[in-house]
Amino acid sequence: MATTPGGKAPQNQGEGDRTADRNYREATTKFAHSERGQREIGKAGDVKPEEEKALRKAEEVGKSHAKERDR
Repeated sequence: MATTPGGKAPQNQGEGDRTADRNYREATTKFAHSERGQREIGKAGDVKPEEEKALRKAEEVGKSHAKERDR
């Protein structure tokens, strides 16, 4: 097992790694508030006409699966 510079084994926080979660949330927030992030957020709902039909069909397929499970 690798050790840290202080000679201690690193702490493995496992699935609920709070440090990784905090780093991810900070990076995501920073991106969302950045100039590029704001541009991407602004384009989020833009769909090309040729993609719209495929998206609607996929949505209907997904909804039909959900109805089957609700029975």
